[in-house]
Amino acid sequence: MYNIHRDKILILDFGAQYTQLIARRIREIGVYCEIWAWDHNPVEIAQFAPRGIILSGGPESTIEPGAPRAPQTVFDAGVPLLGICYGMQTMAAQLGGRTEAGHTREFGHARLSVTAACGLWQGFAAAADALDVWMSHGDRVTAVPPGFAVTAATHDLPIAAMADEARRWYGVQFHPEVTHTQHGAEILRRFAVDICGCDTLWTPANIIDDAVARIRAQVGPDRVLLGLSGGVDSSVVAALLKRAIGDRLTCVFVDTGLLRLHEGDQVMAAMHEHMGVNVIRVNAAPRYFTALSGVSDPEAKRKIIGKLFIDVFDEQAHKLAGIKWLAQGTIYPDVIESADSNTGKAHVIKSHHNVGGLPEGMRFELIEPLRELFKDEVRRVGVELGLPREMVYRHPFPGPGLGVRVLGEVKPEYVDLLQRADDIFISELRAADLYDKVSQAFAVFLPVKSVGVVGDARAYEWVIALRAVETIDFMTAHWAHLPYDFLGRVSNRIINELRGISRVVYDVSGKPPATIEWE
Repeated sequence: MYNIHRDKILILDFGAQYTQLIARRIREIGVYCEIWAWDHNPVEIAQFAPRGIILSGGPESTIEPGAPRAPQTVFDAGVPLLGICYGMQTMAAQLGGRTEAGHTREFGHARLSVTAACGLWQGFAAAADALDVWMSHGDRVTAVPPGFAVTAATHDLPIAAMADEARRWYGVQFHPEVTHTQHGAEILRRFAVDICGCDTLWTPANIIDDAVARIRAQVGPDRVLLGLSGGVDSSVVAALLKRAIGDRLTCVFVDTGLLRLHEGDQVMAAMHEHMGVNVIRVNAAPRYFTALSGVSDPEAKRKIIGKLFIDVFDEQAHKLAGIKWLAQGTIYPDVIESADSNTGKAHVIKSHHNVGGLPEGMRFELIEPLRELFKDEVRRVGVELGLPREMVYRHPFPGPGLGVRVLGEVKPEYVDLLQRADDIFISELRAADLYDKVSQAFAVFLPVKSVGVVGDARAYEWVIALRAVETIDFMTAHWAHLPYDFLGRVSNRIINELRGISRVVYDVSGKPPATIEWE
């Protein structure tokens, strides 16, 4: 079996919002990489022994006192370097070049003129060629360090890229990781594969083989317990563990009553009947609705739903004897974005309940087979393991489920209406071949009544809001411009088929200022 971590790239994070995207692009090429903070322990950087190092962008200015700097270990490692945006600026500042505040700031599209041959351009661009790139910077490099040559410029930026071919050190002021940059993927491939010499071993099949081997080594002859939510991450963990340890896996599926229409049955069909996984299904819906009765505050609802899940799961766990391990669906962004992660130079977005240990009182040891994977990698692994594609590539679903898509108090009759309205919306998106063209789509139940006319009678009934967004990273999002005739068809179906709904509205808010979810 291949050692899929043998050839690896280290990304040092200076706080850019695009740092995770750099890592995803490198892994899409087939090369393993990790993100560490720019001030990570230099000894550990040397011990990590990467084939190459990428210095990310960041919001700081190299001309300010105390600005972040790459550790000297980076330059002493003798491996290829690629500085992106701030990464290029700090390379220049630290190696004897010069940076200054830009006279003209560049944000968005720019036309890059290639001015000299460079290892990064080889195979798709030569001198005098022009490329469309994506810029996001204020400061600029005004003099390259000794040994470097200027390899590209824009109309407003005389030094947009630089290279020291002898040491295989490169800097680019633009962002090759974003889709707006022409040949961005080729640039990153040139660096990781051709310049750093990495083999492309990071593939779904190899990831599965490696994960199975590590699970078997970690677990040995013991049994494992997994809380199955029906989401992508826990489903892929279940499939991986099933392949690794077979019947020594037991899953507990807590059916909260807050899932999508028929989702509980679908989870059981996919995992128990199709995959042969041992699943204990717990119908906890009555307990959830009782606990949520009279509660309207979104954060209070989230806490109740999360605590009750742990309580129900813990009750089931205590009924099972001889289980040593608890599996969790922690993925790499959870680790990066949590306060206790290796990096975290960007603002902490959220903390995760499944990062950093087990709930108090649980007697298990922890196993996290997906801890190294991004969500898109988890999906590809799921398909490779044989999970249904429609399950693996479903839109994101919040942990509290429909509990935060029913605004205000959560009642069974509200959830029933929302489940059916949401099912109509999603089924119509699939029928119109629009489901995979939007990043996330769902219905929201609004606890307000609106006057309508049903037949010849006046009706005073509830309102459903539809939400669909397009996004790359879910940090920002645009509302999806769905066709009017499509929205009309969905609205007509919901109002005509669901007694109790008199009006359907469409959410045209972007993120920011709105969030994607309503609560």
